[in-house]
Amino acid sequence: MTTNDDLTKIEVDQYFPHPPTKLWRALTEPELMAQWLMPNDFQPAVGHKFTFHSRPVAKTRFSGRIACQVLELLPQKRLRISWGDADDSDGAKTTVTWTIQPEGKGTRLFIEHAGFDPDDPTQQLARKIMNGGWRSHVLRQLSELLQYLP
Repeated sequence: MTTNDDLTKIEVDQYFPHPPTKLWRALTEPELMAQWLMPNDFQPAVGHKFTFHSRPVAKTRFSGRIACQVLELLPQKRLRISWGDADDSDGAKTTVTWTIQPEGKGTRLFIEHAGFDPDDPTQQLARKIMNGGWRSHVLRQLSELLQYLP
């Protein structure tokens, strides 16, 4: 995992001892995505709009619903989506990109969550919270799921 001092984004780099096809399934099958990230109505099609559902976070004014759209889908390589609070049309609009790269007998996953305003204290608090979430909770859940996928 890498650290990053760029206040506009979060970058995570994680190796998984699983083939790219297995990781791609976890990134693009809605029922699998719900197990490691959040419940959703995702479909792997560019332009598809969908919503993630989570717990609200009062101190960042997060509603618990994330409005997203599939921006890029390169099978077995990259998934990029828009990401913003569904109930806050004036809030941060960011993007999340998952890039997978075969490495040895496994796969390296690069996550970039970009578009945070470095001068907005609420966005920086959200960035700090999500940075910890991506690195601990999300990657742990994904790793556990991958162990049991055929």
